[in-house]
Amino acid sequence: METRIFKLNEIDQAAQAIKDGQLVAFPTETVYGLGADATNEAAVKNVYLAKGRPSDNPLIVHVASIEMVERYAAEIPNSARQLMKAFWPGSLTIILKIKPGSLSKTVTGGLATVAFRYPDCQPTLDLILKAGVPIVGPSANTSGKPSPTTAQHVFHDLNGKIFGILDNGPTRVGVESTVLDLSTPQPAILRPGAVTKAQIESVIGSIDLDQHHVGTNETPKAPGMKYRHYAPGVPVAIVDPQTNWQSVNAWIEEQPSKVGVMAEKQILDAFSWPDNAVIYSLGEDVSDASSHLFAGLRFFDDQKDVVSILVQGLDATGLGAAYMNRLNKSAGGRHFEAPVK
Repeated sequence: METRIFKLNEIDQAAQAIKDGQLVAFPTETVYGLGADATNEAAVKNVYLAKGRPSDNPLIVHVASIEMVERYAAEIPNSARQLMKAFWPGSLTIILKIKPGSLSKTVTGGLATVAFRYPDCQPTLDLILKAGVPIVGPSANTSGKPSPTTAQHVFHDLNGKIFGILDNGPTRVGVESTVLDLSTPQPAILRPGAVTKAQIESVIGSIDLDQHHVGTNETPKAPGMKYRHYAPGVPVAIVDPQTNWQSVNAWIEEQPSKVGVMAEKQILDAFSWPDNAVIYSLGEDVSDASSHLFAGLRFFDDQKDVVSILVQGLDATGLGAAYMNRLNKSAGGRHFEAPVK
């Protein structure tokens, strides 16, 4: 079976496939998600199989209205309603306690909570409304690989494993949503995204940024907390903001193989790069860099002669926190160190 590409005028057919228990990848403003009927346990299990995703990694449930959340949430606290009013539709996922038995443990990872998101992407909202059910939606990639920001990225990873892909072109934000846990007395960000800690605190007051490391036998409450993510097939190293890029340039020139370089335009334009440097621009600023990060990592996955990738690190504030969260996971904590002469 070759995976079908649905055009925007074919949302009815894509919605029918969801109703029929098929898997259909869908666009959002962040990344493409791998969609299935959240109320169909067999379909949800197939999401894990298609991705090769660990079964204790819970799924985000995408909705097209607050009323859809009310069907499943045990309660929606006032803080959640304030945030929904401020940031929905948008790049904020909210974890709430759910009504016992209202959603399968396959969706929740066996937890008594679930993560809800109302994406800022009209074609996907139309898909959910036409399907008449909430749709689970982990990133539509092979588990552990860089998240997909185009339909072509999804097709590359999942062709033949899923029924279809709803194509809405490149995503705008490029990194997954902020995940905020409101199921505990003290709200905490479990995964940073485009909606920042400062923005959330401007609505509901002080929140935590959870730095908790999820143990081997512990079920994470949100995606991206436990397992290796966003990694291409060759090593990635972060070039810290204080690093002199002249030393990076000189180091690359001494290497016997090709090295990928991902950096903002002003850095790339400042040097004459050696022939063995393969360049990928992250654009003009942190917003551009966030939207291009995964696409760049995927670009280098297809460059078979590139043996390592150096990626510009940014200040981890605001949207930079989300960018650095994904880059750190992709690099596995590796940082470029210029050799001492």
